[in-house]
Amino acid sequence: MSLFSRRQVVGACTLALLSLAAGAQPQSATGSPIKLALIESLSGSFANTGEAVFRNLLWAAERVNARGGVKLPGGARPLQLVRYDSKGTNEEALSALRAAIDDGVHFVMQGNSSATAAALVEAINKHNQREPDRRVVFLNYSAVDPLLTNDKCSFWHFRFDAHADMRMAALMDVMREDKALKRAYLIGQDYSFGQAVLREARRQLAVQRPDVAIVGDELHPVGRVKDFAPYAVKIKASGAQAVITGNWGNDLTLLVKAAREVGYDGMFYTFYGNALGAPSALGDAGVGKVVAVADWLPNLPTQGSEDFYRAFRTRFPQPQDDYVHMRMQLMVEALTQAMQQAASSDPLPVARALEQASVSLYGQSGHMRALDHQFQQGLVVGVMDRLGAPGVKFDVEGSGYGFRVVRQIAADKAQMPSSCRMQRP
Repeated sequence: MSLFSRRQVVGACTLALLSLAAGAQPQSATGSPIKLALIESLSGSFANTGEAVFRNLLWAAERVNARGGVKLPGGARPLQLVRYDSKGTNEEALSALRAAIDDGVHFVMQGNSSATAAALVEAINKHNQREPDRRVVFLNYSAVDPLLTNDKCSFWHFRFDAHADMRMAALMDVMREDKALKRAYLIGQDYSFGQAVLREARRQLAVQRPDVAIVGDELHPVGRVKDFAPYAVKIKASGAQAVITGNWGNDLTLLVKAAREVGYDGMFYTFYGNALGAPSALGDAGVGKVVAVADWLPNLPTQGSEDFYRAFRTRFPQPQDDYVHMRMQLMVEALTQAMQQAASSDPLPVARALEQASVSLYGQSGHMRALDHQFQQGLVVGVMDRLGAPGVKFDVEGSGYGFRVVRQIAADKAQMPSSCRMQRP
């Protein structure tokens, strides 16, 4: 067990020491720390995804602290990131939430499971109603089931990632121009998010590419499939020219690896094919074949984007740590802005200020939509290519492969309507 996988008390103490060692808590921020709870899988099948998120949020908190912390009337206060291991289950995540609340945390961050996010939203709604003196705000950076900002929207929940329908629409912008595509295979993880991805893929294909036949449509258990060869064999045998998937973590890496090993040479239209081992698993077989949608990609052709990426790699220089997301940085900036505008770290005024948040960093920007608490930002689509190819200045995880940006979608074009009927305190 690694040092950062132990119980939250040890994790919190270690984080405080790490922040001090990194110079992230300057003397000007002398008030008591504002605790931010990270509730993620820090052990088990998806531990790599949780650790990757941790690095992003740590870097974001360090940046705020390095400029003096959160400026409040009583004095500047540093941010302190505290880790809680959900171990990949909703039950453990809810237990972690209770522990965080008992530790005095008012701001909870999670994202790597829409099912977990839905459970946390429900628990936080009930808790905030029962105990208004210990309210909690939930900041979501990756749980993209559209329901979370539609029928299940909550005043206490704020999503900083584009939801699944928005991401699928961005991919469809590229698929619409792939005239050779006539047969597609849909595959995903069998839980709310994976189901939402395939449902929207079917809907948008019917509207935008009715000429494309769906030759496979299946769901698989989340995090439990160790050998995707049977799935890859079916994909190849179907004659599919493209796979559409929202898979993430090891479920994506193992899927694309199995596809390569059985000789499948079709396209992969993905939500997360640009990181966490997928490019290196595919190798040359993925060049020109893997498409990924994101809020930002390292090879976005702007100086600000390049400066942002280089700054992260300076902080985390190891290739295996190369996983950075602009939205997570904007999320912490938005929270900091909201606290300063509310002149408080109390959850209710901070949540009200967060509804109006508008932030920018390194030339990238976004704003919170008060209607449903869905962050509005631009999206980009990239295609995998070799490092050094035109438009591929940076590779991924030292793999020798990166993603060339082929489509940029402005925030006003990426937005979608919401069915949210929010109840506010």
